[in-house]
Amino acid sequence: MFKCFRTVFAVAVLTVGTYTAAAEMAGGHPDTYVVKRGDTLWDISARFLKKPWLWPEIWQANPQIQNPHLIYPGDVISLAYLDRVAVQPGPREEAPLNAIPLSDIEPFLKDRRVVDSFEGLPHVAGLDEDRLRSSGGHNIYVRGLDGAQPGQRFTVVRPSARFTDNPRSQDLDFRGRTIRGEVDMWKDIIEQTGKGAFLGYELVKVNVATFTRGVVPGTEVSTLVADIGGHEIRVGDRLIPVDAQPYDLHFFPHPPARDPAGKLRVLAVADALTSGGPRDVIAISGGRLDGVDNGTVFSIWRNGSHTANRMAHPESSRISESPKSGAGRVSLPDEYASHAMVFRTFDKVSYALVMEGVEATRVGYELKHPDATY
Repeated sequence: MFKCFRTVFAVAVLTVGTYTAAAEMAGGHPDTYVVKRGDTLWDISARFLKKPWLWPEIWQANPQIQNPHLIYPGDVISLAYLDRVAVQPGPREEAPLNAIPLSDIEPFLKDRRVVDSFEGLPHVAGLDEDRLRSSGGHNIYVRGLDGAQPGQRFTVVRPSARFTDNPRSQDLDFRGRTIRGEVDMWKDIIEQTGKGAFLGYELVKVNVATFTRGVVPGTEVSTLVADIGGHEIRVGDRLIPVDAQPYDLHFFPHPPARDPAGKLRVLAVADALTSGGPRDVIAISGGRLDGVDNGTVFSIWRNGSHTANRMAHPESSRISESPKSGAGRVSLPDEYASHAMVFRTFDKVSYALVMEGVEATRVGYELKHPDATY
């Protein structure tokens, strides 16, 4: 399953964002080519053009291909640019090529979302038998759930972090409030960026519950039953309506619409403190307002440190590495860490799945074009 996904993902990673140069045809090419199972425009370009990343030239010369990510076995593609040979679409009985089905990556995804505020959401006020935690099959008691009907389903979510465009989120306590002193360990990084604009609050899915009974006389809460198989629920968790389809059914890997260099960073690694690797979910500091959409591919880079110049200042007592440059230090280049594909976007924050890498992906790392070399 993952092998197929990585093949398509590699195509997206190698695709450049600019392709205005005219394609040079390789010798002996046919006038038309019939798409076969497993083909991508990248593969076809590699076979018939001298530069495979110029596949958009083939797309532009074939107006019947409305979406370059949707080609099918049996499609006839013209390779004669001047006198465009008649072309025809193939049968549409099979799934499109180039697309990554949700089923290939869904087991690795994390159901998280970002909102501007959560204070007005219904919240868990009590648990069955006054438990500290409630597991599946037990009642939970919720305030503020007016107008719900028996059988209606709700997602139980927990405020987990407050995102700013500092390269580190702030963890929240059970009430959804910032933990005092928690940001101190990131003081050096925050001072380096000089940023702190609010991006949103992260809500993590805990469980799903079914509405069974509304407010009865003498009480202020509605009753719901938690599903078996989810995480434990606690007082302070919030409720939102169930999202029937939180993810796209297919993803089409592509470079970002705008150059992200110096603008976007890793905010958090799901279910981890600072680091993750392939198949881990990360939150990034860019969303729909930044031109990020589902399928966008980024490369992730470790920021170059500024090491003490021991050759020039052998007796210096300064620390070896610093997030800041300055006299007596040697600035080192950024280094590639991994590639990630966005699978869920919000206005200012998105979630991406780390697909491959050569080292850990860490909070604060910078996002760049997938073809970036430094």
